[in-house]
Amino acid sequence: MRIFENKNYGFIDKRKTGYIVSGTLILLSLISFAINGIELGIDFKGGREFVIETKDVLDVTEVRSALSAVLSSPPEVKTYVVDGVDQLLIRTVGEEDIDVVKSQLIRGLADAFPGSEPVIEKTYVVSARFAKDLERGAIYSIIGSLLVIFVYILIRFEWRFGVGAVGALFHDVIITLGVFSLLQGRIGFSLQIDQTIVAAFLTIVGYSLNDTVVVFDRIREFTGLFKSESYDSILNRSINSTLSRTIITSGTTLLVVTVLFIFGGEVLRGFAFALLVGIGIGTYSSIFVASPIVLELRERTAKKR
Repeated sequence: MRIFENKNYGFIDKRKTGYIVSGTLILLSLISFAINGIELGIDFKGGREFVIETKDVLDVTEVRSALSAVLSSPPEVKTYVVDGVDQLLIRTVGEEDIDVVKSQLIRGLADAFPGSEPVIEKTYVVSARFAKDLERGAIYSIIGSLLVIFVYILIRFEWRFGVGAVGALFHDVIITLGVFSLLQGRIGFSLQIDQTIVAAFLTIVGYSLNDTVVVFDRIREFTGLFKSESYDSILNRSINSTLSRTIITSGTTLLVVTVLFIFGGEVLRGFAFALLVGIGIGTYSSIFVASPIVLELRERTAKKR
């Protein structure tokens, strides 16, 4: 199915508008990083996570207030449903003995909510040292993936395409992180950066790259077919010829991820949200960022010659 057959939208002609939009989003992301920072999960800062089941459904605000009085620091408290059962997800930081913290949680809930009969179902502990190792590994995995991608594009195409692809991926990751930074604490689910979110970012990188490579393949093909056309015309023709595939693929993927976001539960909501934002930004960057970077580098190289 081709919903944009024989269209000729002036994407390359509007690349300066794309630069303004992307520059604004990146600037807002950097400002948010400086003001709000990024909220790291216990995977990257260390701490404890407890899943507690109670007889009655408890108010999150009241639970947080009750536990702040018995723990060394205020905990993060969320509620979610597993197999029709309401459970509390409680995250704490500190170096106290794990058994002491468990008893404090049970006692605090039992005293504040008589008859709630709290039971700890699961416990997850990450030491500060292990958290640092995970953080370092996550950074290396993202940087390493970008380096491998650049080398792959360099071998398959040329260095300008490699810069365009990696530039688009940096663009996608920074803006998606910026959205997380800007919205953290302002919406009804967790936007903490943990191993699941890192997996989402690597998925975004792979998805965006796939979109970009499809356009690059068409550019290489059309460069040989339309030798009399200007290079910016070839780029625009290539983007338009792959537009149907891009919109249909992105649309169907976003539809599935939206279903996951709505019905996947609290645990998967941050992961699905990252994919929603990242795939949307990745689709935009494959059109308005990657190919225009290739054109700009080609023109600058030509001027130097």
